[in-house]
Amino acid sequence: VQLVESGGGLVQAGGSLRLSCAASGGTLSSYYMGWFRQAPGKEREFLAVISRNWGSTAYADSVKGRFTISRDNAKNTVYLQMNSLKPEDTAVYYCAAYRGGGVRNTSSYDNWGQGTLVTVSS
Repeated sequence: VQLVESGGGLVQAGGSLRLSCAASGGTLSSYYMGWFRQAPGKEREFLAVISRNWGSTAYADSVKGRFTISRDNAKNTVYLQMNSLKPEDTAVYYCAAYRGGGVRNTSSYDNWGQGTLVTVSS
């Protein structure tokens, strides 16, 4: 399955963005799906994960209460709603399919998309 992220851009602090992760060549409903981000000079960071049927989600403490992961299996798309954005949220955001292991570990995912850049100005 190929994943393509979209929805990034420039936003002021306190603003909102919704990122999308669209799949082709496969069915996203077969996978737990995760969102990650990577800021310049930093390691890729886990943000959120959602189960196959949206029955379960988990978030990093850094985004809990501000970000919401969701999915529309009929549209083969996963979303990340980001509210109350801060300058420190500036990064390239990626989605990926979970393959096994710790759900917060980058190494547990593959089929990474190319990423979408989010820039939050102060």
